[in-house]
Amino acid sequence: MSEKLSFVNPTPNSPWGTYLQQVDRVVPYLGGLAKWVETLKRPKRALIVDVPIEMDDGRIAHYEGYRVQHNMSRGPGKGGVRFHPDVTLEEVMALSAWMTVKTAAVNLPYGGAKGGIRVDPKKLSLKELEKVTRRYTSEIGIIIGPHTDIPAPDVNTNGQIMAWMMDTYSMNVGGTATGVVTGKPLHLGGSLGRVKATGRGVFVTGREAARRLGLDLRGARIAVQGFGNVGSVAAELFAEAGAIIVAVQDHTGTVVNEKGLDLEKLIPISRTVAGAVSFKGGDVVPNEQFWDVACDILIPAALEGQITAARAKKTSAKLVLEGANGPTVPEADDILAERGVLVVPDVICNAGGVTVSYFEWVQDFSSFFWDEDEINVRLDRIMMNALNHIWDTADKHKITLRTATYAVACERILMARQERGLYP
Repeated sequence: MSEKLSFVNPTPNSPWGTYLQQVDRVVPYLGGLAKWVETLKRPKRALIVDVPIEMDDGRIAHYEGYRVQHNMSRGPGKGGVRFHPDVTLEEVMALSAWMTVKTAAVNLPYGGAKGGIRVDPKKLSLKELEKVTRRYTSEIGIIIGPHTDIPAPDVNTNGQIMAWMMDTYSMNVGGTATGVVTGKPLHLGGSLGRVKATGRGVFVTGREAARRLGLDLRGARIAVQGFGNVGSVAAELFAEAGAIIVAVQDHTGTVVNEKGLDLEKLIPISRTVAGAVSFKGGDVVPNEQFWDVACDILIPAALEGQITAARAKKTSAKLVLEGANGPTVPEADDILAERGVLVVPDVICNAGGVTVSYFEWVQDFSSFFWDEDEINVRLDRIMMNALNHIWDTADKHKITLRTATYAVACERILMARQERGLYP
């Protein structure tokens, strides 16, 4: 953050600025708890670390890393770690805050945290990637732990990264600590169902939202932006329910087929270096045309800030399912609401991942593991209960689902803050 920037004065159009506007909108629904709202506008702790490593060619390279703990009134910090060349402190602050809201919205006993390194992992060898991961883990080791802050996978990180993080932390504390991270490989204490959990949560909340709107999933046209773990899993589940995936956009470009994309062939191709645009079963179009594709359901599952005001004005979708964190800017939110487009917000829509991360954490402590059917049943129940409570709140106050989600979550967070009091 620059010298001119404070927590409450973000840079223009930043993710942190979007989050602060979302908090401001919920203040009228907090009653007496509103006096604590400034708590939500300031991260509890923000750590910036230098991550130096020796590259394969002998050079010494330095990368900048972050770990932000936004609020821990309800429990340990919880949130992923992303490796991306555009990671900034403000972005990580916003992501940690959204995790605070997300965990409270589904009533998990967590606070919110997030981490990241400004690095392009695609330019690193496997050995260099391991070095970056281990050095970063050692640097943030002073604030993470099974009972304090539990990282997880995010953009460009995976089970292998989590295994290295767990091992590094364990070596530094002198004992195996499986509960320090979630999203680990199964044989290191990972949980069944974790890989597909976020995409499954998008599908479960989307299925219920479509039912309430009277939108039949059979034949419903769906456009998916971001075709990684979240977008592809959600697309598969919707297709199994009879929906038609008409457009997909990934980091390589946009492919469209009005009659429906063959996911069985597209998904394996999208996971290669060539990406979705190498798929021959659709037309490759300029990325901006993705937002013009005729669809009933839009799933932004890439990065934040993708649905701008201009894009909100032209989408034909009746339902937006936010698989990504913060994909819709506040101005676009207002436009979608005015147009009658229902938005299921990120902090409930993509909460399936953190919910199964919670299951993994619980299983690690008990050393007793559940089968995947039990995990999916538990996940679906938690997601549905949370969404129904939020929907009732939205109906009661005549507000959007996003504002209702924040009202429910912020009330829980600030009630915990109030009842705990201030120390010293």
